[in-house]
Amino acid sequence: MIDTFLVPEKTVVNAKGDGPAVDVSIAANRVFLLILNITNIIEQESLDVSIFGSADGAAWSPKPIATFPQKFYRAQHPMLLDVIAHPEIKFVRAHWEVNRWGRGTETPMFEFHVSMREVPTEILKEATADAKALA
Repeated sequence: MIDTFLVPEKTVVNAKGDGPAVDVSIAANRVFLLILNITNIIEQESLDVSIFGSADGAAWSPKPIATFPQKFYRAQHPMLLDVIAHPEIKFVRAHWEVNRWGRGTETPMFEFHVSMREVPTEILKEATADAKALA
């Protein structure tokens, strides 16, 4: 079971960048819970975090396979990443962009991390059954 970070804890960024490549080929299930946790910021700035996929860990998809909505505040933001329909994807990584406007320094500052945990098959089956029952 995969339980790791796409962006390590206590990462502080001032410019765009990429997290490390994470091998998802060993996952029993290809659905993951991602949590973007913003722990420190300065005012008047934005953070955009996207997830990219790769077959080899070197060449990355031209477009993100998932994107968190743009963020401005401290908080935890969960998102499901489903790569079942993309069997060619063996690696994923996070990419971030930061922006700052207004008074004061022009340099943005975010402290954040993105955790990634494989969702167990039995939980997905239960959620799917519940969704069908509600439909």
